[in-house]
Amino acid sequence: MSISVGVIGTGVMGAKHARLLQTETRGADLAAVCDADTKRAAAFGVEVFSDPLALIRSDAVEAVVVASPDETHEALVMEALSQGKPVLCEKPLAATTAQAAAIIEAEIKGGRRLVQVGFMRRFDPAYAELRHASTSGRIGQPMLLHNVHRNAQAPEWFTGAMAITNAFVHEIDASRWLLGSEMARAHVFAGAGGDPLMIQMQTDRGEMVSTEVFLNATYGYHVHAELVGRDGAVSMATPTHAWLDRAGQHGHGWPDNWLPRFNEAYRRQLNAWVQSIATGIPTGASSWDGYVASALADQIVAGMQSERPINFEIGTKDSFYEDAQTEETP
Repeated sequence: MSISVGVIGTGVMGAKHARLLQTETRGADLAAVCDADTKRAAAFGVEVFSDPLALIRSDAVEAVVVASPDETHEALVMEALSQGKPVLCEKPLAATTAQAAAIIEAEIKGGRRLVQVGFMRRFDPAYAELRHASTSGRIGQPMLLHNVHRNAQAPEWFTGAMAITNAFVHEIDASRWLLGSEMARAHVFAGAGGDPLMIQMQTDRGEMVSTEVFLNATYGYHVHAELVGRDGAVSMATPTHAWLDRAGQHGHGWPDNWLPRFNEAYRRQLNAWVQSIATGIPTGASSWDGYVASALADQIVAGMQSERPINFEIGTKDSFYEDAQTEETP
């Protein structure tokens, strides 16, 4: 039996999800899309909605992907919860910590785990290898995690604190997932004009996490991580399948955005989400994970001007979120 999925937003990410649902996702079909640009939405050849709430409420839609602008996420996820429909929401879960907390409250009240947040790095083979090295004891007790997050150029719509709230949130979630620890404190150092950023964090178990966020690195899109333990270290191999030798040079090119780098992660994420709907076993990042990422990001933004460390406060995780499946296949 196939699950009928509706996608809200057919921009870069929504279009990616819609295409994957039509071509590379087992057990699901693209049933409908919604976008303010109805001509763009019509290109997928399925029912087009102009009202996202109408799509969520449609009897033809059994599950929902939210890929609309950040500020719309909370209202759409809340509507999906009210309809009892599973929802995969692109990060961030909500525009504010308070909105993310409201989603958690509503989901717990409903008694079912229906929300997965689109932190796709949990499904990337390279990140999965790092996590396996961490949890299997291959490198001993983890001590240090180094993250690199570079863009060729910041998108035009990146404004204000989005380097933290829209970009660095990936490293917040990936660091928590790789280490199995909570972030306890942070110190932020900023370059001229706020780019690049160097964010140093320490976990509740004493592990140290360093992250470079450089939104205008010019040469391409480049994400990297290295995990250092007491008995060894593991780092991502160069994200390429082949080397090119030409004109006195040996190497590879860099993509200009994140989609080529994480294409496989998006495919695995969507397939795992559909499978989790069929089995009732949650996978990926939960509402709680989305809340923590937003809460830490907001606290970093609020404390960036201070020279003192930022001590995080996130509250206590409800047992409702203790049974998430977090180990992905490398």
